[in-house]
Amino acid sequence: MPSFYEFFAGGGMVRAGLGADWTCLFANDFDARKGFAYQANWGTGGELTVGDIRALDAAALPGRPDLVWGSFPCQDLSLAGTGAGLDGARSGAFHAFWDVIRGLIDQGRAPPLVAVENVCGTLTSHGGRDFETICRTFAEAGYRYGALVINAELFVPQSRPRLFVLGVRDGVGIAPQLLSPEPVEPFHTRAVRRATAALPEAVRDRLLWWNPPTPARRVETFADLIEDAPDSVGWHNQAETKRLLDQMSPVNAAKVEAARRAGRRMVGGVYRRTRVEGGTKVQRAEVRFDDVAGCLRTPGGGSSRQIILVVDGPRVRSRLISARETARLMGLPDAYALPRNYSDAYHLTGDGVAVPVVRHLARHLFEPLIAAAAGARQAA
Repeated sequence: MPSFYEFFAGGGMVRAGLGADWTCLFANDFDARKGFAYQANWGTGGELTVGDIRALDAAALPGRPDLVWGSFPCQDLSLAGTGAGLDGARSGAFHAFWDVIRGLIDQGRAPPLVAVENVCGTLTSHGGRDFETICRTFAEAGYRYGALVINAELFVPQSRPRLFVLGVRDGVGIAPQLLSPEPVEPFHTRAVRRATAALPEAVRDRLLWWNPPTPARRVETFADLIEDAPDSVGWHNQAETKRLLDQMSPVNAAKVEAARRAGRRMVGGVYRRTRVEGGTKVQRAEVRFDDVAGCLRTPGGGSSRQIILVVDGPRVRSRLISARETARLMGLPDAYALPRNYSDAYHLTGDGVAVPVVRHLARHLFEPLIAAAAGARQAA
């Protein structure tokens, strides 16, 4: 069985994506409430340590992991965040993550694979310097690496593009079919190509173009995931729904009218935004009816909770998106135990990694690479 460490683990969504054929040797998160959720789903076998990653000593971590994953905090890299980048108190945890990796390397336990995940704003943060720092760190530690942007929308009805940088240790063989000689869509976006082209030559020389297949077309829609009787939130009354509709601009009101005529139940995701109209700030409700939810974001990420608008012909209802619906949008099964507190559940899912994205990477990249690394060790 391949093994892994999961840092910034949250509720263990990477663990869910890797699947039962993987063994978790160690997991870490700073947030005790997320730690309770992790243990509620994965048990209390001792692999989870709740605390600051900066206090961890690589020598105390068990075994030799095949993969080390780090979804380090995004607040300082998000377009809605502070702009501090990797110098920020939160996103700067990337450096502590790599201190652990270096410790493993020094002890002769270098993981064959290292993966980090964050928001796409990482590509342009500080004029591209933060992305360069990430790539340089991989390169100087003895890893060839490649960057991909994967939108969870390919797998679940949620628009959630995220940057993944995947590194493979020198000496690990890479089957030719896992690589492309040049960037290809959909995973090597224009932003990825622009950011990698700006890298210094010595860093760019270590760059790989990972080539996972494009998944089969998704058939599930946002409406398919909606609960009729959620237990974590209540439906708005008519006056509250009317206030929401009154906050819409003419173009958004027209979207609602079109949804009324669709001949099927339509579910739209709504966010409240402050817009400047005629020199005055106005709060607007903006809706999308493209069968896809907007990106789940937590208040700490600089945005508000998502409201849903359910249109069944002349009937229009509204409410906050439910905790279970957010979990479904992340690809979690209904058996996954969520915190009872709505805000805690929303924070857990909104900060997580979409489960089927991890599974796709595991199936098409991690597992073939780990098999190659194991073969090389046996041959030696």
